[in-house]
Amino acid sequence: MELTPDQITQFEEDGYLIFPELFSTEEIDLLRAEAGRVSKLEDECIFREGEAGLAKSMFRLHESDGATASPAYRAASRTPRILRIAQQALGDDALYLHHSKVNMKAAIEGTAWPWHQDFGSWRLDGIARSDMATVAVLLDDATDLGGCLHLLPGSHREGRQDPYWDEATAYKLWAVGPTKMKDMIKRYPDPVRVDGKAGTVAIFHCNLLHASGHNLSAEDRWQAYFCFNTVRNRPADVEAPRPDYVRSRNWTPMEIGADDAILNPTAPG
Repeated sequence: MELTPDQITQFEEDGYLIFPELFSTEEIDLLRAEAGRVSKLEDECIFREGEAGLAKSMFRLHESDGATASPAYRAASRTPRILRIAQQALGDDALYLHHSKVNMKAAIEGTAWPWHQDFGSWRLDGIARSDMATVAVLLDDATDLGGCLHLLPGSHREGRQDPYWDEATAYKLWAVGPTKMKDMIKRYPDPVRVDGKAGTVAIFHCNLLHASGHNLSAEDRWQAYFCFNTVRNRPADVEAPRPDYVRSRNWTPMEIGADDAILNPTAPG
């Protein structure tokens, strides 16, 4: 898959691109089944919430080893519809995954993610430059009621904002404070919803502000995220680094696999 010059310009200006129903029903069914399988495991890569202890976030599905490894997710991360989009958006063919994850908002119980930038925490991982982007794949139909992702167009152009440590969700993260967010929301175009049918894909810059609300619907809302960095921008050593599943040390440049590799997982690397 090749982006047009206009799409690359849009990514640079707005900080995101959205591709409706880029993956087929069959591909999404398999990825969703794999996420369901992994969610039943007990591992440090899986975070849970709610009375039932339902999975909230699961990491490291893209690697070939480890409890959460999934051939389908490993193949997905290397399809042209994911890896090639990221290469073009970042202007670099030598990419690796800083991490991958599946966020799972259970019906009724799935909680919000506050406004944040991914580079808010990734810079603390020892990464110097914001040469990074995330590719999100909707594994369920996404709606506003179901707590879909919201993006603040153009907000990446102000660079990284000083974050605070937010304890509100099962998986804690660095978020942007309310005073700053009120100011930025007033100055930028209205937030854009990443909603629509399962199989829809979005790519967004690591400094683009994004958030999602509580899942108030009767349906689960699952999404896969592939967080890319350029190999030349890999982390420097830091004190007390985060675990490998969120701060990968596998900096081998990824190779593009076959476009049908999710259903026939034979991607190289």
